[in-house]
Amino acid sequence: MALERKISTCTLEELIGPLNDVEKKYAPKHLYVAGQLPIPLPSPRVAVIGSRKASIKGLTAASNIARVLAEHKVIVVSGLAEGIDSAAHNGAIKANGNTIAVLGTPLDKVYPRQNAQLQDLIMRKHMAVSQFPIGYPVQPKNFVIRNRTMALIADASIIVEAGNSSGSLHQGWEALRLGRPLFIWSPLMHDRSLDWPEKMAMYGAMEFNDPEEVFDELPARHRILEVIA
Repeated sequence: MALERKISTCTLEELIGPLNDVEKKYAPKHLYVAGQLPIPLPSPRVAVIGSRKASIKGLTAASNIARVLAEHKVIVVSGLAEGIDSAAHNGAIKANGNTIAVLGTPLDKVYPRQNAQLQDLIMRKHMAVSQFPIGYPVQPKNFVIRNRTMALIADASIIVEAGNSSGSLHQGWEALRLGRPLFIWSPLMHDRSLDWPEKMAMYGAMEFNDPEEVFDELPARHRILEVIA
């Protein structure tokens, strides 16, 4: 992917504001950023995440959740993977909201390839963030590491759809470890084939049906960003 835009480097604290001791412990040393959103980022920011091989029901839910968040000036954060992530980014963009893609690759790489156009749009009009410098090898473990960083950047996380071995669960546990609100879409809580929703609920994860239920758990809505034309 040819980079025709400026990449800036910052720390997590510069990106989102002061960190507590736990956040400092898990923060990456450097972040590479491209896009138009201001630094430090406005709040609130909510990650919408889930399975790559998502169902139609899950994709529709992710898009609708992102749309409602964006309509309330919440920045939608996701990982630019296929499936739920892509639906969340597109849902926010179609609602004229803002979105942040936290990549498991350097900014000059695209994964999956079919998201090249979406990544380019986000890097021009929104924001893409990576902790991996240009030229860094793309490895499966990078996406797990990325999930921790996404949990740090987001004020709260929402799991829309995920199996028992989904990579999204890493972010769910990281959010709980950080003391950030974690929401699980109601159908998952009642899916008897899944063991993780009940386990996460024991540590504070919350069930929700309506995206507006999330708002009461978000931090004070300071520096809410007006839509960038």
